[in-house]
Amino acid sequence: MYKILLPLFLPLLGLLFLYGCAEASSATAVNRASSPGTETYTADWESLEKYNESPDWFADSKLGIYAHWGPYNVPAFGSEWYPRNMYVEGSKEFEHHKRTYGDQSEFGYHDFIPRFTAENFDAEEWAQLMQDAGARWGGPVAQHHDGFAMWDSELNPWNAADMGPKRDITGELTAALRKRDMKVITSFHHARNLQRNAADREHWDGWSSHYPYNPAYATGSEDPKLRWLYGNVPEKEWYPYWLGQLEEVIDQYNPDIIWFDVWLNLIPEQYRKEFVAYYFNHATARNQEVVIAHKKDDLPIEVSVLDIEQGGKTDVSERVWLTDITLSNKSWSYVEGQTYKDPALVLRNFIDVVSKNGVVLLNISPRADGSIPQEQKDVLHTMGDWLKKYGEAIYDTRPRSKYGFGNAKSKENRFGGQTATIEYSASDVRYTESKDHKAIYAIFLGAPEPGEVELDGLGAIDFPPKTPVKRVTVLGTDTELEFAFDVHDNYIVIPAGVPFNEIATVVKLEME
Repeated sequence: MYKILLPLFLPLLGLLFLYGCAEASSATAVNRASSPGTETYTADWESLEKYNESPDWFADSKLGIYAHWGPYNVPAFGSEWYPRNMYVEGSKEFEHHKRTYGDQSEFGYHDFIPRFTAENFDAEEWAQLMQDAGARWGGPVAQHHDGFAMWDSELNPWNAADMGPKRDITGELTAALRKRDMKVITSFHHARNLQRNAADREHWDGWSSHYPYNPAYATGSEDPKLRWLYGNVPEKEWYPYWLGQLEEVIDQYNPDIIWFDVWLNLIPEQYRKEFVAYYFNHATARNQEVVIAHKKDDLPIEVSVLDIEQGGKTDVSERVWLTDITLSNKSWSYVEGQTYKDPALVLRNFIDVVSKNGVVLLNISPRADGSIPQEQKDVLHTMGDWLKKYGEAIYDTRPRSKYGFGNAKSKENRFGGQTATIEYSASDVRYTESKDHKAIYAIFLGAPEPGEVELDGLGAIDFPPKTPVKRVTVLGTDTELEFAFDVHDNYIVIPAGVPFNEIATVVKLEME
């Protein structure tokens, strides 16, 4: 009963929250302490920017995995944007919906929720697959643009514990991951969920809101419960609701990473500050180092890590950064007829990201029943097998001043940087270096041809090893290579007859 009645009290909660914001903002920031657990942060950027936005564990991790999974998986058509597009006249989703489920006025998006039963969801299996793939952290899309919460929520009446699966998806997956000593990510896309276009009939389907407004459909409903799913709520009630859900997940699951999709800039700045302060203070009290990931300019870079969707940097970045990448070609969520990327392409682009001081967040796309297609498992197992053998060149490393060299051409990504689907070959080499500077790894993105290879960027007038090279080997074998690193020469000799890795071969340079 409490959960059903709660939305009726949210206007009052909103006023109480706004009063709390004013009180909290008047506090004075204290200097950052030398160790976690003793800092207090206030809701202003000057205070919040004292936090270490990229702790070492995150820079060391290199790989995480999350899952786009929710009621939008039931139609399994188009993409995870089905909830929006099914209401956009003229779209393929609109026509598909009418043919398959009936008119939108009779069968709305909320009617998919009872069919989202997740009967084959196994948190232990998911977590094990993530770990086997080489990920050091993982988790769910906690709430996509559709407004459905994938956790046991007291605030959001539309949640997976009360309807659909009737299970705490986030809680189960969090427990399974932590059992394996992995960190946890929860991603949020709900900044778009507020209905911002109702007063502008010409732009009812405007991009500032996820659901197109239409009083003929549930998207324009004034029903006390339905309006919370479709975001048809006054701003003074909805912004505290946006923030309250974040605080609820923080309190219940203690995520190590909170990741935001774009459109966070639509949230008033004070609410963004309140979120960051709440998260940092919660983590500090627990002696926990956390990460916030943002896109574009939605948060200051001093408090969060930049994420580039489906892309990467063209050069080494001074700051650690993140990219979220699909295994699939058509969408982020599972759809019928989905196709998948070649594991070699995914792995080589991952290595390129690491060489430029980046971290990769891979997405998996489970079916509505919670099962993960075998094609996705195959890609993940291929990555995991490579990382088990060559992970020394990836985890706990840092970039060099020059990321590498080669013939592959960078292709522009509309989200910034370069795409995540560049075709690399063994002529492309990427560098990483151990944190103690005792080893440099030259990673050939394929199986190199025999012969002398100059390692561009390691020469005496470029960025040479800090101490003399004493030994060069092919990682994973006992093969030692001839080499020369001095004021005149800079090369290694690739021998014939060595079984190099066809996806990526690692050469290790050990220093004195």
